[in-house]
Amino acid sequence: MNHKATYITGIFAILLCLAHACRKEGKSMYNPDAYTLQLPEGFPAPVYDFSRNPLTRQGVALGRFIFYDYRLSRDSTVSCGFCHQQFAAFGHFDHALSHGVGGQQGSRSVPVIFNMIWQKEFMWDGGVNNLEIQPLTPFTDHKEMGVDLKELMQKMQTDPRYRSMFREAFGSEEITSERLFKAITQFVGTMISGNSRYDSVMRKQGGAVFTAEEQAGYLLYQQKCAACHKEPLFTDLSYRSNGLPYLPSLNDVGRMKITGSTADYLKFKVPSLRNILRSSPYMHDGRFFDIYQVFDFYDHGTRRNDNIDPLVRDGIQLTAEQKRQLYVFLNTLTDYTLINNADLKEILIE
Repeated sequence: MNHKATYITGIFAILLCLAHACRKEGKSMYNPDAYTLQLPEGFPAPVYDFSRNPLTRQGVALGRFIFYDYRLSRDSTVSCGFCHQQFAAFGHFDHALSHGVGGQQGSRSVPVIFNMIWQKEFMWDGGVNNLEIQPLTPFTDHKEMGVDLKELMQKMQTDPRYRSMFREAFGSEEITSERLFKAITQFVGTMISGNSRYDSVMRKQGGAVFTAEEQAGYLLYQQKCAACHKEPLFTDLSYRSNGLPYLPSLNDVGRMKITGSTADYLKFKVPSLRNILRSSPYMHDGRFFDIYQVFDFYDHGTRRNDNIDPLVRDGIQLTAEQKRQLYVFLNTLTDYTLINNADLKEILIE
């Protein structure tokens, strides 16, 4: 018995020494809490592969902190959340075009970033094909956050709070761009919009039904919009030329910039109609600030070009009453659980 007790005591002492050594080296017992993602009923399986970046509460918390940390930009004025505002469904409400450090202005509007885990390609032209790599552009673009990635990693490594959060999320204090992007991806992955009034009606929750105007608008949507803005994501994620007149001042040729093919001239990704009334301005260049301007454009403002989509070649005729009905239906796509979600709200960085 004495030999057995001595053996057990020895093992316990070794474990204590190992634990102490880990603490001395700045490491902790890595035991993150799993984060369970609530996927909307009726949605397809996500495209993003979470097996390579498992969701944890610590990882999501780190991603959220990074997302709202303005100190990470070159002049400590711009964060991811600066352009992707929650109340605007994570778009940018008050600027037609993106803008960043030094007041510089970009050449496209800020796209919304909810439901990103169902997409294979990103940006208006599909120039990024990996969700984890997508943040690289805004971080390094001189018109957005404008940082050197290596210098940013060194800057973050000197911050005790970041070292602690990276340790909790990934098991050690090492801060790398891969871990940075994985954490942001975990947080952005929780930005899911699938709980609007429309969804309640489709799922027959609590006896929810459309009003007469909403129903009329829904039928109009099905007739005139659904070919490109497919349910349940309200986009088919394709690239199309919708007849929007070319702006020489921006010289934006759309997806042709990525593919080099003239067949993609003036083609841009079809945006989601979810939260559309909260996420103005509209179009890739933000030229329309009101949804009725969009209705008017499709009714009588399209301009034919060699690549214009056949679905809008002759415009989409809408009467004043139909525009009203369509507006009322689009209002049912506003997801207040997204724009009011406390877990997604801005963190004040001190």
